[in-house]
Amino acid sequence: MAETLPLLLVPGLVCSPRIYAPQLPALWRVGPVMFPNHIRDSTMAGIAKRILDEAPQRFALAGHSMGGYSALEIFRQAPDRIVRLALLNTSARPETPEASERRKDWVKETQAGGYRAMLDRLFVNFVHPMRHNDAVLKKLVMDMGDDVGPERFIAQLEAIMSRGDSRPLLASIKCPTLILTSDTDNTVPNEASFEMAKAMPGAKLVTIPECGHMTPVEKPDAVTHALLDWLRM
Repeated sequence: MAETLPLLLVPGLVCSPRIYAPQLPALWRVGPVMFPNHIRDSTMAGIAKRILDEAPQRFALAGHSMGGYSALEIFRQAPDRIVRLALLNTSARPETPEASERRKDWVKETQAGGYRAMLDRLFVNFVHPMRHNDAVLKKLVMDMGDDVGPERFIAQLEAIMSRGDSRPLLASIKCPTLILTSDTDNTVPNEASFEMAKAMPGAKLVTIPECGHMTPVEKPDAVTHALLDWLRM
């Protein structure tokens, strides 16, 4: 490994650091691992700035789902501080009007007291169809939802809805980059990852088979292997 750096792991929407629990034993042996708090701001720029304010001067950065949106904004604000970048089940595309309407419905439902019922439905979309009856995985998703809480979930939705288009940024990303997706991601379709990989010719693209959106916990060994390879790039 060329350089030992702090590794920042940013969780996704309605996720807490628990999402990366399966990877910790292996990643911890490589170097210091940090979990930025990504639920205190309601804009992507604000999330990124706060993470940068609290981060080491130089670091490796990985983000899953919404954490990937944040990672791209962090790179936009401070490209010289990021030595390695990993984008897991995420996209550089801006929000669409259709997606915003759906998220506005989630905000209304959450404000009306339907947070956990909505999480129950989101779980089905988050995971591969063969995991729909996985009680352990479902409990993890619900527990992470409790970690975040309804108020901060709404702030996350506001940040996602107001995010910009990161595609013009991609060609400027020259650091070792991992783009990881899965073959059955119904939340962030893998076409978005293929698009990013095409725009960053030096990036490594990994597609996890028989897996949904929650790759770090659905296929933990495969994700751990990909991250370790990335840290050696």
